[in-house]
Amino acid sequence: MGVRHASTTVPTAAARARSLLTTAWSCAVTTEIGRDELVGAHSVTPEGILLLSPPPDSALATAMICAPRGEPSTLVEFADVAPVPVRDRIRARLWLSGSLVPDGEGFNFAPTCAVLHDSTGGRIGIDLDELALAAPDPLAEAEARLLTHLADAHEDAVEQLTRLVCADSLHGVVRVRPLAIDRYALTLRLEKARSQADVRLAFDEPVEDVSQVTERMHILLTKARHLRRPLLRPTPPDA
Repeated sequence: MGVRHASTTVPTAAARARSLLTTAWSCAVTTEIGRDELVGAHSVTPEGILLLSPPPDSALATAMICAPRGEPSTLVEFADVAPVPVRDRIRARLWLSGSLVPDGEGFNFAPTCAVLHDSTGGRIGIDLDELALAAPDPLAEAEARLLTHLADAHEDAVEQLTRLVCADSLHGVVRVRPLAIDRYALTLRLEKARSQADVRLAFDEPVEDVSQVTERMHILLTKARHLRRPLLRPTPPDA
């Protein structure tokens, strides 16, 4: 899978991880006893502490009882799933290893290692102090709504934005979909018959809150309309 970056300004791995911890609805937790798929059973404090509240009949709850010191070795995995249906929908995975400490009816997770696996196959180790101090991207909680609205109600705008992509990257493209948005850029997924690539379209200035997204998008569209390039007309796969 190829990735082109129209801008070198991207969120740090710690910020990406913090955004994922904030927005993910589920996670997988593995201990020596077994594996649980937890839904709606985690939260993150303003200080970046991960809290888990597994059901009493879960493998995780059993592991806490059986662990010699009550702190079983634990692996927690979060998947970053693209809100808009695309090929290879998992954008990244966050793996946290560490131990659990009882806290009331739930558990505090104390990480000893954090690794972000991105969609290109790269693995990025995250400094734990940076992760604790990182803030979620200001668009993280609104991203799903913003992207689904763009894909469903503004397909013409997505086509217009392809004028900002170099012509070589568009050769053989059969579909273009909005893949991600953060404070620095909108990312488009360019799907071909047997491959895909992502391109970041940088905003003129970083977004500070969701109220600025419309203005940044209008600036991108204005730039696209002033370019003397034809619009992308996706090629049917059997053409």
